[in-house]
Amino acid sequence: MTNTIAFWLAFLIAAIFAADYFYFDWDLHIVLGRYILRIIEWVAFWR
Repeated sequence: MTNTIAFWLAFLIAAIFAADYFYFDWDLHIVLGRYILRIIEWVAFWR
């Protein structure tokens, strides 16, 4: 992955979260946090 691709990918992710926070008010960060927490607990079970 080049620096240019990494920059645009980070910019796209930040833009999605910013649009969610300011425009849609969908609380995407909370939904993703809960989903990631469930995945971590599931993976810890198999450890």
